[in-house]
Amino acid sequence: MHIAVIGEILWDVFDDEERLGGAPFNFAAHTAQLGSKVTFLSAVADDARGAAARAQARELGLDGPYLQTVDAPPTGHVSVQLDDGQPDYEIHRPAAYDALALDADDLDALAASAPDWLYFGTLFAHLPAPRAQLERLLEALPKAKRFYDVNLRKDSWSEPLLLTLLSRAQVLKINEDEARRLEELFGGPGRTLEHFAAWAARKWRLESVAITRGADGCSLFHDGCWVEAPSVAVELVDAVGAGDAFSAGLLYGLSQGWPAEKAGAFANRVGALVASRPGAVPRWRAEEAWALG
Repeated sequence: MHIAVIGEILWDVFDDEERLGGAPFNFAAHTAQLGSKVTFLSAVADDARGAAARAQARELGLDGPYLQTVDAPPTGHVSVQLDDGQPDYEIHRPAAYDALALDADDLDALAASAPDWLYFGTLFAHLPAPRAQLERLLEALPKAKRFYDVNLRKDSWSEPLLLTLLSRAQVLKINEDEARRLEELFGGPGRTLEHFAAWAARKWRLESVAITRGADGCSLFHDGCWVEAPSVAVELVDAVGAGDAFSAGLLYGLSQGWPAEKAGAFANRVGALVASRPGAVPRWRAEEAWALG
C-alpha cells in the first residue's frame, strides 16, 4: 500500500522539552511502522529546528523529495500543555509547512507513483497557500482514495473549509466532540452517534465514518453498517499522537479489507499502545498492539 500524506511537520514544545510531531507527520510515521510506503509532503526551514526535524524524519524513512527546505517562515512549532495527559495546543503560524510548493514536475511524478491513498487534515488547509497546494494534489491524484482527519484546532478552521474538505473525502475520522460540532454547524439529526454517522455518510458520500470516543473506544460506520469496538485499558503516559496512531491503524485495516470490527479494534489498540508511551511517534510493532489487554 502506498499513501501520500500532506500537511504539517512541527515541534511540540513542552515546558521541559521539544518533540517532533504534527498530525500528518505522526500519521505518516505510524503508517510507515506498519510497513506501508509513505510519501510525505511538507516543509521545514533552514534553521536548527528544521535540521533536527529532517534528521528525525530521515530515521523514520520520511525524508523524501517532497519534504522541502524553505528560507522562511521558521520551522513549525506549537506550545503544548498537558492536563492529566491530554494535550492543549497553541499553534504558531505562519510556519515553514505553509510554504510547501509543488510544481508541475512534482505533481507529474506523484501521479506516476500512483498512491492508493491520500491523507489530509484541517489545520494545514486553513491558510490559502497550503490549501491551494492540497487542491492541486487532489486534482493530480484523482484515483487515490481520500482519508480526512478533521482534527479541529483552535482558530484553525472555518465552516466553508470544513464543507470543502468533507466533500473531498471518502473516509472521515473524527472524535465525539467534533461530531457534535459538525451536527450543530450543518444541521445534523442531533440524535445518536449512529444517526450522525449515517447522516454524514449520506450528506458527503462517505464510505466510512470513524468516531473516536476515548474510554468508550470507537464507532465505525462502514459500507452502511454500524459497529462499535471497545477501548483497551492502558496506563496513560502521553496522549499526543495517539489519535494519529489510531488513524494509521484504521486505514491499514480498511486497506487490507478487514471487517469493520477488526479494523476498529486494531485502530483502538494502536492508539492505546502509543498513548502508553512518551512522545507522539514512539517505536512499536503491530504484535504489541494485538497483545494489549
